[in-house]
Amino acid sequence: MTRTKGKKNILPGLGITLGLSMAYLGVMVLLPFCALFFKTSELGWSGIWETVSQPRVLAAYRLSFLTALVSSLINAFFGLLAAWVLVRYRFPGRRILDALVDLPFALPTAVAGITLTALFSENGWLGGLAAKWGIKIAFTPLGITLALTFIGLPFVIRSIQPVLEGLDADVEEAASCLGAGRWQTFSRVILPALTPAWITGTSMAFARCLGEYGSIAFISGNMPMKTEIAPLLIITKLEQYDVAGATAIAVVMLSASFAMLLLINLFQARVRAKAAM
Repeated sequence: MTRTKGKKNILPGLGITLGLSMAYLGVMVLLPFCALFFKTSELGWSGIWETVSQPRVLAAYRLSFLTALVSSLINAFFGLLAAWVLVRYRFPGRRILDALVDLPFALPTAVAGITLTALFSENGWLGGLAAKWGIKIAFTPLGITLALTFIGLPFVIRSIQPVLEGLDADVEEAASCLGAGRWQTFSRVILPALTPAWITGTSMAFARCLGEYGSIAFISGNMPMKTEIAPLLIITKLEQYDVAGATAIAVVMLSASFAMLLLINLFQARVRAKAAM
């Protein structure tokens, strides 16, 4: 790499830092992925298809994607609402509420699963109230959706919050002076600026929910064809020493998560390109 005479590189040590970063990513990310695909290849194409197309596996995929999608849509709405309240309003206990947003990040997922099961089982405080209305929460897809909503909410809030804090209030005042109502100001001025971060947070929550295991292990009941999600089925395969079958199921989940993250990056790149015009 040539360097212009008399100029210093703003970021020195590019070669060393780039090499160390690529080596770290290769060992920590690419190598496990390659091992996963290599183990799956032992089944052959026919064996892989037979494994991932079994009725029990398809039922687990269907439940995983459906509950992850529903919980992500719930978080998309309430995450935007919570971020708006935390940024735009000042009230007693705001800092405590802001700190509680990160609780699903810090709390071990197994602890969250046990807590949610205790709350929403038929003998629990909330589950008992719901049972009086004929609604069963724990050990049903509804309980899985609640658990995924719990662990996915911070992704949406923390994605929107810094963008909302950085919005210029003068733009909203100018829109108001030009005769725009509150809804017009929100939909035409604020929402377009929040949309990239909103979609990013929702997509990250969806990808996170696809691979969630700890908080689901207790509240789902793990009933095949009913409340068994794909990560739980992977653990079951491993306990049966069917490592190749477990990796085949994991490859499908990994591919779905990777596709989701790739779409996020492409969307962000497109938004940045439009903003630069």
